[in-house]
Amino acid sequence: MILCLDVQYSEEKAFIAGGLFEKWTDANFLSLAKTIYEEPQAYESGKFYKRELPCLLKLIGELETLPSLIVIDGYCFLSSKEDKGLGSYLFDALDQKTPIVGVAKNSFKRSKAAIEIYRGQSEKPLFVTAVGIETNQVAEKVKNMHGEYRIPTLLKLVDSAVREMAKDDEI
Repeated sequence: MILCLDVQYSEEKAFIAGGLFEKWTDANFLSLAKTIYEEPQAYESGKFYKRELPCLLKLIGELETLPSLIVIDGYCFLSSKEDKGLGSYLFDALDQKTPIVGVAKNSFKRSKAAIEIYRGQSEKPLFVTAVGIETNQVAEKVKNMHGEYRIPTLLKLVDSAVREMAKDDEI
């Protein structure tokens, strides 16, 4: 089972959604988990993981079973394999047992670890990094995910879920 995660913030809360799916080409989630993290840490430049990691771990901890792979909105590595991003911190927090794939919409200027992929007719790439699994292997899988546009369908769905939670301010 693969878990796709996203987080949306308000001033006082973090809204977290995670969609479970089986195959990279799936168009829908088998299930969607949602939770709220009260009083997340403030954003700290260069230390994004400090704010986001506790939120992701809260949702993962509420699942019945640990997924075999997790996809996050962000980077596993920043400028190099030594410069850890959110995905690497999540990998370590899960005892390095669950591979993490980072799919970022924006370029991290110093990144030499990301593979750029192009989907649909878009001329703007997505940036894929991974830890616990070969980046080349998963970059191709992300490229072939369901959906004809730049952002794969399942990544759009989980993003929409957290945005809706934040809008409604509830689970």
